[in-house]
This record gives sequence, C-alpha cells and structure tokens, in this order.
Amino acid sequence: MNRILVVDDEADISDLICEVLTRFGYTVETAGNGRQGLQRLQEASFDMVVTDMYMPDLDGACIIRHVRRSSRPRTPVIGISGTPWLLEGAGCDAVLSKPFPLQDLVDTVKHLERTILSDTLSPSQIKRFDTISHPAPISP
Repeated sequence: MNRILVVDDEADISDLICEVLTRFGYTVETAGNGRQGLQRLQEASFDMVVTDMYMPDLDGACIIRHVRRSSRPRTPVIGISGTPWLLEGAGCDAVLSKPFPLQDLVDTVKHLERTILSDTLSPSQIKRFDTISHPAPISP
C-alpha cells in the first residue's frame, strides 16, 4: 500500500502533503479540486485518499461518497478541515484539523495503512512490514 491521492484546492497545502508523504516512500498524486479528484479516482486506483472537506464546486463529501460506492469501498479516507467537529458522520476513517502537525499526518497514514494490512496479511507478514525502515520523524 503506497499510492495516495491528495485532493485540496489550496496548492500550498497539497504540495506540502505530497512532499512529506513522498519522503516517507509513498507515491502521491494531487488534485486541485473535487472535480479533478473524482476524475483521478475514475482513472486510477489509490490505496488511500487525503481530502480537504470544504472546496468550491465538489467538496470532500463527494470524494468520500465516490470512494464508498466504488469497487474499493474500504479505501481509507483522511478528511482535513479547519472545522473538524462538522465532519462527524462524514465517512472519514480519520480527521485532521487544519493546521495540523505534519508528523500527525504521517502517523495517521501509517496507522490506517497498518489497520488495512492487519485485515489482509498474516501476523508474520505484518511483523516484516513493521521492520521496514522509514525516514526519521519530521522535525518542527
């Protein structure tokens, strides 16, 4: 599991998320709005989605609905928002409040990745996964 789609209308945020996750070995694609995000989801398969929830045109709720109705409905979705308390029941697997520490993003991605792997891998395979070396934590 290493292919992540980041959907956010704020280019600075999506670029930073892309840079950090790439540093940790993930393959990251970005979409500048909800419509582009839906298009990328229709064109390719992703292991995880990170989406801003409030964007003009199509919002993060549209992205989540598409993922949950797709052939891969268990794909983890991380919702990011300046108003995370409004995301209860939105269908996200995790929510990060903007602004969020980049280490929280990395930890959340790893946690969701591990949760999905534990549903599909044997204990010995998970142990091998746990021993994979990752870059040092992000310093502030």
